[in-house]
Amino acid sequence: MSVRIGVVGLGRMGKLHCRVLSEMTQVELACVVDRDTELAAELARKYHTTALPDAPAAAEAVDAAVIAVPTVAHVEVARPFVLAGKPVLIEKPIATGSAEAEELLDLADQTGSTVHVGHTERFNPAVQAIRRFDIAPKFIEAHRISPFTFRSADIGVVLDIMIHDIDLVLMMVAAEPVQVQAVGVNVLGAPEDIANARLTFPTGCVANLTASRLAIKTERKMRIFSEQAYLSVDYAKRVGIVVKKSENLDLIQMARRMDAKDLAELALGVDYTKLVRFEELKIENTVEPLRQQAEAFCRSITDGAEPVVTGRQGLAAVRCAEAIIESIKSHPWDGSPTGRTGLDIIRKDVS
Repeated sequence: MSVRIGVVGLGRMGKLHCRVLSEMTQVELACVVDRDTELAAELARKYHTTALPDAPAAAEAVDAAVIAVPTVAHVEVARPFVLAGKPVLIEKPIATGSAEAEELLDLADQTGSTVHVGHTERFNPAVQAIRRFDIAPKFIEAHRISPFTFRSADIGVVLDIMIHDIDLVLMMVAAEPVQVQAVGVNVLGAPEDIANARLTFPTGCVANLTASRLAIKTERKMRIFSEQAYLSVDYAKRVGIVVKKSENLDLIQMARRMDAKDLAELALGVDYTKLVRFEELKIENTVEPLRQQAEAFCRSITDGAEPVVTGRQGLAAVRCAEAIIESIKSHPWDGSPTGRTGLDIIRKDVS
């Protein structure tokens, strides 16, 4: 029996969800919804489904729904489905604020609805490859930059782009930060477009996250340092390397026995990169991450499987993002003398 799923919000991500769901034999794309009724009608014709006027109407026609509207409307649009006890997959982030996210999750607890959050990077095969290593991170460094896409202008870069790495870091550390320091700049509008955050965790792990949506190139990289190994991964290219301590103990012991002068002499004829033993990260899964996410959503509906990213995990990511944004807003740009804090540092001089 097919699972009847509706897609609400037919922007870039909504269209992708429609395409993926329409290709799945276990799914019936039951309806599409968008405030642009012409667009909804067009996609309904393309995928041989029904265009419905709003979320409440869709909640009566489906077994579950994908919520792909702008972030500011996530909770409002998801609520009719949650009230009806229907599972929802909400695009990341779950909400613009933790209070409204928590309210929706409390409602889901009452009605029996299941809330999934679309942190699709969890399904990136590079992420799945990293998770095969049993490591306890001590330092994580992430860079996620891209040119401006003119989408998600209703939120800043922290909720738009950095949220991916926030979720991944929280997953790896299995804790929320106890200290957050951040700085950011808004260039094109009210929300921040560039941000850097330093997160300190109760485990002693420190994560340094950088995000920009004003770059001239796209880059999604992370480096993970632990006592057991060092991992470097490029999420966009889906490649990476692993340097294990256990495979390099002889090199470490040799270096520790030598003084600075001995090491300097080695530099004349030894290539360090040839000494280090490393392995390529084995990235095997070639299934599209969005397809994997949709299949996991279906398994949860039909078999009761635990969501890959639960609503509570999505809430934790938003809580962390809120703390980063608050730190950005309070950052003293010039120290104490001028009192300039937070955003709106780049502004036209007024004579």
